[in-house]
Amino acid sequence: MLDREGFRPNVGIILLNANNEVWWGKRVREHSWQFPQGGIKYGESPEQAMFRELEEETGLRPEHVKVIGRTRDWLRYEVPDHFIKREIRGHYKGQKQIWFLLRMVGRDCDVNLRASNHPEFDAWRWHDYWVPLDVVIEFKRGVYQLALQELSRYIHRTEHPNRNRYLRQQQPGETGPRTPPKTEP
Repeated sequence: MLDREGFRPNVGIILLNANNEVWWGKRVREHSWQFPQGGIKYGESPEQAMFRELEEETGLRPEHVKVIGRTRDWLRYEVPDHFIKREIRGHYKGQKQIWFLLRMVGRDCDVNLRASNHPEFDAWRWHDYWVPLDVVIEFKRGVYQLALQELSRYIHRTEHPNRNRYLRQQQPGETGPRTPPKTEP
């Protein structure tokens, strides 16, 4: 299911633990790491798709998480041609995503990467909030940054003692969104 511009509707999931670290999964048989994400099926709302994808990819059910927020609008990324199957080139451009920020209220042992017959991940770990920007595949980096920036407003200053190290303070007279600090390799 593609929109008129060639983007497939999709959801992305940023899952936080009690320390405001994000859940980060390693793709099966690859050396790439990402957040859980997946397509929205015909007739499904973004929230229904998010809970389905969350369970398929992590084994977590609605009772294991609390929805904290979601992006206001669709965030888009284009997929480079060499990643697109030949038969859909020219029609498919990429993904448009609604991103959800969830708080894990279950335990780490509730995660089950084998919850579906087609596992997406073979390992996972918790990371500082901005770390994934450095290691996500390049064509998704912009969307990840936009999602993390927009959803960071739901993380209250009192929830994490190191929040200031994640968000640069806006200077007097400056406009626009706050940006994450540059990290050294």
